[in-house]
This record gives sequence, structure tokens and C-alpha cells, in this order.
Amino acid sequence: MKKCVFAGTFDPPTLGHKDIVLKCLELFDEVIVAILINPNKKPLFSEEARLSMLKKVFASYKNVRVLSYDGLTVDLLRREGARFYVRGIRNGSDYDYEALLNYINTDMYPEMITVFLPTRQEYLHISSTLVKDALRFHKSVDAYVPEEIRGDLIIHLQEEANKHV
Repeated sequence: MKKCVFAGTFDPPTLGHKDIVLKCLELFDEVIVAILINPNKKPLFSEEARLSMLKKVFASYKNVRVLSYDGLTVDLLRREGARFYVRGIRNGSDYDYEALLNYINTDMYPEMITVFLPTRQEYLHISSTLVKDALRFHKSVDAYVPEEIRGDLIIHLQEEANKHV
């Protein structure tokens, strides 16, 4: 059974993220979508909220498992018995960054194979940062996020607004 790990912050999940997971399902028997907890990042959404959103997005895909992980990606791959690490690529800058990480990761886990998957052209401009910026200014993000979590994003905005009242 071939399985892969697709890891990220997913703050919040986007249509680009979903696109990459759907491509993974064409290639692998199991896809592990992992929220990597990065102490250097200050996410807008809590770990629990991101887990909940990802589980909603992939609820109908029995071969997708969602989890969160605090540590190195190579350690997660080993723990899960996965050799394939999938990275979504939007442009050359993404590739350059991910290629450098690949060299470090394969030094620590030589059996690891990094798979670079380009996102579909219509999603090239989408990033979690773009979505967060739009949300902060109360703009619609429906064109950028999976339908399954649009309501969650609105609820989060309302909760944040209520905190500041």
C-alpha cells in the first residue's frame, strides 16, 4: 500500500490544498493530510479549527486521514510508514524553497521521496495568506476555499468581531 503525507499549516485550507489532495488520491492508496505545528508561525485559526475544517473538506474521501503533528516532517513520515512527501507547487519560488527543504529532509530520511505536484492554473494565485487578508477585511473568500468550510470561516469572523466589542 502506497501512502503519502501532504503537510502544511492549512491556515485556512484552500482550493489549492484540496486540488493537491485530490491529485494524491490518483497516485496513492492513502493520503495523510498533516497540520504541522510550526512554533515560528502565528496562525489565525486554532489547531482544532484547522483539523475540523480539513476533516469536513475530506469527509467523503475514505482514503484521506487528517491529523496534526508537532515535530519534523521526516519523523512523521517514519511514524506513519510513508516514504512519499507531497508538496504543492504554484510557481518557481515555491519549487526553489521546497527543493532546498528536500535536500535537508533526505539527509535525515534517505528513503523519503519528495513528490512535487503543480496546482491547477486557476488556483495559482490562491494562498492561505491571501484568504486570511481577505477575511480580515470582511471580503468574500468563496472563490478560494472549499465549499465545505465557508460557513466555518464566517463563524470565525463573527466570533473575532464579538471579541473586540
